[in-house]
Amino acid sequence: MFTGFPPEALKFLSSLARNNRREWFQPRKEIFETKVKAPMLELAEAINAELLTIAPGHINDPKKAVYRIYRDTRFSSDKTPYKTHVGAIFPRRGLGRESAAGFYVQVSPKSVGIAAGAYMPGPAELFAIRTWLAANHAEFRKAAKGPEKLMGKMTGNSLTRSPKGFDPAHPAADLIRGKGWLYWIELEAKLAESPKMLGEVIKRFRAAAPVVEMLNAGLVKGASPHSARIA
Repeated sequence: MFTGFPPEALKFLSSLARNNRREWFQPRKEIFETKVKAPMLELAEAINAELLTIAPGHINDPKKAVYRIYRDTRFSSDKTPYKTHVGAIFPRRGLGRESAAGFYVQVSPKSVGIAAGAYMPGPAELFAIRTWLAANHAEFRKAAKGPEKLMGKMTGNSLTRSPKGFDPAHPAADLIRGKGWLYWIELEAKLAESPKMLGEVIKRFRAAAPVVEMLNAGLVKGASPHSARIA
């Protein structure tokens, strides 16, 4: 059972936010490895154990689930080398790591962030999701209300006009214009240091699991058009 991050984790991430440069990080890399990364790997392992009954198709090797601390600065004007949070992702097995719907958790000095849904699907995935939503919008709208109490309303960027190939007058036009369908909530950062963290994450993953399944329904090979059962 995951008992929480040590106090040194939030302190390290907070200091990193103020000292985001290699000269500061390198002498303290061992602190990151033992007080931040190692507990995050333990959390990912604990989440996997819970996903076994919630969404077994999303179980992910902790080493693949936990994101690297290093930022990709190639196309960014922000050249700071490190992220100031640590996160882990649990995508649908067999689909793209970030192109389909899945689950995500992160810890930063400001909050514990929990997400579920499809954030930035690629063009092919967008078309598949929109096609499924067009055929199953009533069922989806009903399911999408389920996680709202724990995670707030579904969010995501949207087109101003219906994409090519979809009727602007379709009753699901608002859903079809979406470019992402995501729940995102931030809880107090101190939760990361508590044994209660795992439970808070899992109950939100559980609430959102039916919606995640639906968003992946059109992407899973051989899936029924009216169901997204996880194999």
